[in-house]
Amino acid sequence: MSETSPPSATGTMHIQAAPEAVYALITDLTSLADCAEETVAMQWRKGDSATPGAKFSGANRNGSHSWNTTCTVVAAEPGRRFAFDVRSSVIPVARWAYDIAPVDGGCQVTESTWDHRPRWIIGISRLISGVSDRNGANADHIRLTLERLKEKAEQGAQSLP
Repeated sequence: MSETSPPSATGTMHIQAAPEAVYALITDLTSLADCAEETVAMQWRKGDSATPGAKFSGANRNGSHSWNTTCTVVAAEPGRRFAFDVRSSVIPVARWAYDIAPVDGGCQVTESTWDHRPRWIIGISRLISGVSDRNGANADHIRLTLERLKEKAEQGAQSLP
């Protein structure tokens, strides 16, 4: 699956930390789950680091709704880009990408998602996740994730000698 169409939801945040440090936080699954709104846990299943082809599972929750996904890393460029495709069983769900660009005083991080669900599963997805407006929810979640990532990265940058 490609990113030829505009993302379903996207957001950008300036973070006062080195691109490599931010990338390390994003590719540390525990750290990324801590920053995410719906994801409560992630675990490597094939491979144990962010390399193309590596797979990890995601446990997600929204109120009383919970679901699991399988993710496959499609891009892993240290300090620049981390992207993965999400599936529920064999059904494509989405692509998520984190693009990192160096700027004065740190980096700019853009988190984006592309909804790849087949139309026939959208109604079922609403029942599973409890979310009726997935694109709107993802836009809100991206904002929250980037705010948490910024806080975590900048605290780490301040603690360096």
